Amino acid sequence: MPGGRLSHQDRLEIAAGLADGLGYAEIARQLRRPTSTVSREVARNGGPRGYRADHAHHATASRARRRRPTATVDVVRPVEPRQAYVERFAAMMVDGGLPRMASRVLALLYTSDSRTLTAADLVRALKVSPASISKAIGYLERVGMVHREPDPMRRLQHYVIADDVWLKAWEVSARTNHNWAETAAEGVELLGRDSPAGVRLLQMAEFFERLGEDMSGGAGFQDCLAVLAVLWQDDRAPDVARQLGWPVERVVDAATYALKASGQDGSEQAAGQAAVREA
Repeated sequence: MPGGRLSHQDRLEIAAGLADGLGYAEIARQLRRPTSTVSREVARNGGPRGYRADHAHHATASRARRRRPTATVDVVRPVEPRQAYVERFAAMMVDGGLPRMASRVLALLYTSDSRTLTAADLVRALKVSPASISKAIGYLERVGMVHREPDPMRRLQHYVIADDVWLKAWEVSARTNHNWAETAAEGVELLGRDSPAGVRLLQMAEFFERLGEDMSGGAGFQDCLAVLAVLWQDDRAPDVARQLGWPVERVVDAATYALKASGQDGSEQAAGQAAVREA
């Protein structure tokens, strides 16, 4: 068959054709084979004058045996629990919108026993190219989730997770929602609120605007912080604690957070601490 291996009978016909003085093309037509197949067969096995069918057949079989790799049994190695966890951790971040390779790098950095890892460490652990690591690190640096520290002894860069990495991730997500809302709003102005496209874009802008407000706490949340800050300033922590059935310390912690978030200078904290002692 064209394209298949030459049989012993094929080689006998090649030898007969050569003995009759036929050219390679004519022998190939009789065998219904490409001319190149016949020419290579003859060249490998003694040439036009020294070609012998039996010898060629056995020599080809011998070469095939030498090339055949030794049969090995594939051993399925169990995935280590730590490695499986890292990949599951990364998959969760991918579902949250982080690029896949950046997620794998961040998951490895976060679960490593070492405080820092070099690019070579990441390449070996993740079994990817240096270019993939470089691209992922570049992204994580741009969003502030990872920073680099030079090695004073060698010309290496060590990569470290930012202390507030999850706050950075939240901020990235919040910025993304804000950008969606702004871009959709621009489309509304361009295409008109009454156009079909404008209506769709307006719905999109309103959705991402609400989502962004929810992530930042929204106006209602800021109002709650302001009220709590006032209560703290008026030294009412013990009363609030009794009404809520909370320990005073819990109210103090909440009020301290409110002061910081509402931009207070924190000078009222001393009064709060005194209230805790009195309670």
